[in-house]
Amino acid sequence: MAIEGPPIDNINYRYKNVDERSAEQRAIDDWLPITSSRKAKWWYSAFHNVTAIVGAGVLGLPYAMSQLGWGPGLTILIISWVVTLYSLWQMVEMHEMDGKRFDRYHELGQHAFGEKLGLWIVVPLQLIVEVGVDIVYMVTGGLSLRQFHYLVCKDCKEIKLTFFIMIFASVHFVLSQLPSFNSISGVSLAAAVMSLSYSTTVWGASIHKGAEPDVQYGYKSKTTSDTIFDFFSALGSIVFAYGGHNVVMEIQATMPSTADKPSKGPMWKGVVVSYIVVAVCYLPVAVIGYYIFGNAVHENIMFSIEKPVWLMAMANMFIVVHLIGSYQIYAIPVFDMMETVLVKKLKFEPTWYLRFISRNTYVAFTMFIAITFPFFNGLLAFFGGFAFAPTTYFLPCIIWRAIHKPRRFGLFWFANWICIIFGVVLSIVGPIGGLRQIIMQAKHYKFYL
Repeated sequence: MAIEGPPIDNINYRYKNVDERSAEQRAIDDWLPITSSRKAKWWYSAFHNVTAIVGAGVLGLPYAMSQLGWGPGLTILIISWVVTLYSLWQMVEMHEMDGKRFDRYHELGQHAFGEKLGLWIVVPLQLIVEVGVDIVYMVTGGLSLRQFHYLVCKDCKEIKLTFFIMIFASVHFVLSQLPSFNSISGVSLAAAVMSLSYSTTVWGASIHKGAEPDVQYGYKSKTTSDTIFDFFSALGSIVFAYGGHNVVMEIQATMPSTADKPSKGPMWKGVVVSYIVVAVCYLPVAVIGYYIFGNAVHENIMFSIEKPVWLMAMANMFIVVHLIGSYQIYAIPVFDMMETVLVKKLKFEPTWYLRFISRNTYVAFTMFIAITFPFFNGLLAFFGGFAFAPTTYFLPCIIWRAIHKPRRFGLFWFANWICIIFGVVLSIVGPIGGLRQIIMQAKHYKFYL
């Protein structure tokens, strides 16, 4: 019988001969949300990753297909699935090296690029992604609640989107007080189930509706410049849909690890399951949604389907439940960063009221920005290209090259360069299309009304 080795954390300190942390530092690490618990199972990885990846982005895929066309749309969807699965595998493999665990994305970046440079490369991008996602989810949660209200009570007085965003935010003022990933596992599981449920509902209801008799598949834009910018925007939206890498190190940090049984085994098992679910959710919604509605599809496909009313109302509530879990998945690493700075740098006491004030301030901030800029598709494209492409498509490959130094012209050398070039192109064109779309929508938008 194999003898279970010591925990990876202990190996790390054994190499140093002594645990350099003081009792106070150990207590702080046990209080911070990422390092407070290491009891997760492999299926936690599965539903946490499903919750992180399958989010608001899936609702914009048919619209992205209408901007790209059949050939480019399917090609980008499939290539993105392969590339992001590969880069995610790299991150899972690099979580533990030389007897040390890298519990946070920026810790891996610091190991590859140096203490200061790694921090400045990773943390700004990761914060933009996580805060950006939470803002988009605030908008989408409010939109779904408003659509639910419209479907079940069409004769009721119209209520502003602002108030629905505030209703959605009110849940997070409560859930944000849950301390760690493991403490939100029930919420995350419900969210993962809901993602599969509403994705299936969307393409099932689309089939039930049937293709419009005058459906058009050509580009909707009348000018070449508009078509190009729409194409760029669609690329950013697809990048957004695949962006779960920003929390993968933090998810893996919740798993136990020993010398004989490192955490990458169960983590990878969960990732494979989650990516199968991603394919099952994304491809049918994108293909069937575009086939049924063509270039007339709404930027959020839920608004293109109104019948059967009861099913669409239920699907919108599925989305709300899913977005509640997704918001928390992306918020916890932000909470960890805030609380690390407050406690380790600014020397605040790690108390419940510090957590209460800091986390509620964050929820209020994302709510305010969502109310101010509720531009669903433009936000998807902008955040997708600007921050998701680097942290999801090519930064893991650059870190892998810096650490492992793959043989020139070998398989990993080619694979990494392909991912890097593909990701860099997406990170350039996505924000251009997204920002233009936000500007175009803002021209006709009355703020806070």
